[in-house]
Amino acid sequence: MLYRGGHVHSPTVPGATALLTVGRRVTWLGTDAGVAPGDADEVVELAGAWVAPAFVDAHLHATATGLALGGLDLAAAPTLGAALDAVSAAARANAATTLLGTGWDETRWPQRRPPTTSELDRAAPGRLVYLARVDGHTAVISGPLAAAAGAAGQPGWLGDGLVRDDAHHAARVHAYDTITPGQREDAWRRLRSTAAGLGLVALHEMAGPEVSSADDLAALLAHAAAEPGPVIAGYWAGDPADLADLDPDGRLAVGVGGDLFVDGSLGSHTAALRAAYADRPGHRPPPMLDATAVRDVVLTAVATGRQPGFHAIGDAAVDTVLAGLAAAATTAGPAQVIAARPRIEHCELVHPDQITALARFGAVAAVQPAFDAFWGGPHGMYAERLGTARAAAMNPLAGLVAAGVGVALSSDAPVTPLDPWGAIRAATGHHTHTARLDLAAAFDAATRGGWHAARASTDGSLTAGQPATFAVWRLPTGLTGPPAHPALPDLTGPDPRCVRTVLAGTVLHDNPTP
Repeated sequence: MLYRGGHVHSPTVPGATALLTVGRRVTWLGTDAGVAPGDADEVVELAGAWVAPAFVDAHLHATATGLALGGLDLAAAPTLGAALDAVSAAARANAATTLLGTGWDETRWPQRRPPTTSELDRAAPGRLVYLARVDGHTAVISGPLAAAAGAAGQPGWLGDGLVRDDAHHAARVHAYDTITPGQREDAWRRLRSTAAGLGLVALHEMAGPEVSSADDLAALLAHAAAEPGPVIAGYWAGDPADLADLDPDGRLAVGVGGDLFVDGSLGSHTAALRAAYADRPGHRPPPMLDATAVRDVVLTAVATGRQPGFHAIGDAAVDTVLAGLAAAATTAGPAQVIAARPRIEHCELVHPDQITALARFGAVAAVQPAFDAFWGGPHGMYAERLGTARAAAMNPLAGLVAAGVGVALSSDAPVTPLDPWGAIRAATGHHTHTARLDLAAAFDAATRGGWHAARASTDGSLTAGQPATFAVWRLPTGLTGPPAHPALPDLTGPDPRCVRTVLAGTVLHDNPTP
């Protein structure tokens, strides 16, 4: 297939206007004059479109995101009342017993509080209602769900339907157990179709007993293997022994750990910090794992040829991960730990000394620039939780890249929306100027960074011999950049529009019309 008459983003052939694919691979790049139409079975006239490496979302939760795309997503609710109205509307529109929602954030509402059980029971009488907070570490549940799950008698019951820890886990498991296999399949199709339309060709699923289940991950991997769509890289934060059943030949579930909680979240006051929270003096929860547990996960990954990963948001949690990596390096050798390419999911409050250590261990930071866009700045949630000085040090993207830490952009969907161009805008427009990435580095982290983060065999670039994996974009405002380098979209205007997404020669999305 010959694509010609456009702008091809290739590091090896600056100024390319055409490329040729044969089967699953790119075989040639150059100018329109360099290949004749007769050399191809099919010719695609790009008409000035931009062809570039496709995006990777390096951290999300597939089932929850697919359900949110088709249902009760409260992220846009401007007030508590609007959120309750949405719950009431969903109850009227959906005859299913259980209502699953996500995305509420009391720090963005004038009322500054979550819904209560009594309010949910009035909005959806008699229904099982599970509404996860935007960070996924806290939820509010209805009376019927609290009773059915036995949540009120468990640690983490905060009163009036607000749950965390064991109580949250019990409520989530009971609520998600009511989802039928057909509903899950529909959610995954919705997710993968939406992702392909955004130029995404790979998604990193962060599964575990605290956020989903082994059965959910196994079914997702089987679904992704059977139906066309973005490829799924699976990470399992539960018992490593489960991987023998989830992925017996070692090809699908690539990681052990992944979203393995070393701490919680800032929004829920459960991130592990070196110093106490500014809005809760004296409150400084310890890490949920110790260095020995981190070491053991890394050694398991090394022994099984898999990749370790850890959820670490606060600086004390990052300290714990680094201590565990050091202990693993003492046992297995530094080269083995570096080869495992340990992942740090989120890696938000991290200091220069920690960044240097992460680079020394060959670590990858799977980051979410939209977190800064949502909660950064002098008046955002970060400043409320940490004070302005510590908040300004959050998400030091430029520092990570400069130190040689691998950086991959992601959404943590459904925490923030699937929006790769939005992630790039957030990375280049970070509230702290010194933390900003330039456009080239942000685009690289949104594309090639995701393949690196999963230890993929491809580097994600558009070069001869690499997989024919790319997206074709219509550009509202043209290209920018020095002529000697691959040009990038001018993002001062609207986002580019994806007209085709291709994964290893297979077209996942095709929408050439305006």
